[in-house]
Amino acid sequence: MLSTIFNHKSIRKYKSKPVEDKVLDEILKAGIRASNTGSMQVYSIVVTKDEAIKEKLWEQHFKQNMVKEAPVVLTFCADFNRFNKWCNLRDAKPAYDNFLSFYTGSVDAVIAAQNVALAAEAHGLGICYLGTTNYTADKIIEILELPKGVVPVTTLVLGYPDESPELTPRLPERAVIHNEKYNDFSDSEIEEIYSELENTDFTKELIKENETDNLAQIFTQKRYPKANNLHFSKVLLDVIKNQDFFNNNE
Repeated sequence: MLSTIFNHKSIRKYKSKPVEDKVLDEILKAGIRASNTGSMQVYSIVVTKDEAIKEKLWEQHFKQNMVKEAPVVLTFCADFNRFNKWCNLRDAKPAYDNFLSFYTGSVDAVIAAQNVALAAEAHGLGICYLGTTNYTADKIIEILELPKGVVPVTTLVLGYPDESPELTPRLPERAVIHNEKYNDFSDSEIEEIYSELENTDFTKELIKENETDNLAQIFTQKRYPKANNLHFSKVLLDVIKNQDFFNNNE
């Protein structure tokens, strides 16, 4: 398992070879065994293999071809629909139309997704997370016919790799590990922490491709600019409200 973790790569090109049902079933069971809040399991996994549905999802995932190429697309959702219905059948009034509940379901969904990712890679499959799920959640809800109380949180494409990229650079441990309490960073420490990442060939090529002065500008100007952050924040907040997670006038 440690070898699987330390050799993780995001795969964006896939062979047409299907994933065997037995293998996929075991991978999904690994997801179900993930830690979750209070054993409620307030998440769902939508498994998509149908080419027509994948085509529609491809449109909403910014036409990233891996969505069509990968034989399996997994959409992980925060889901209180099932739990609420069970509570109502047991004369136990649910009170989960609030932000905390959406957050709880989101955390459960992401933990399950990571279990699935690890199990898939242990089977020799490749995976890639799709952050675009949060940008077009409203359209994904329509495509997958998600009822009230269900919001897509993240997506994994899954299949046999048709590429073998290099490991993506990571920040040194001291950048993310804090002992006993949070130890804030001085400017010199920030310079030291990011120096190795900024000077890799991988980063230099990214800067050239994006026509920026440095790596930080790629994030602030190209990948996650303020205008996009504000726009998609509003879109996602509207989705959460429309899916009945804010019925208490929060």
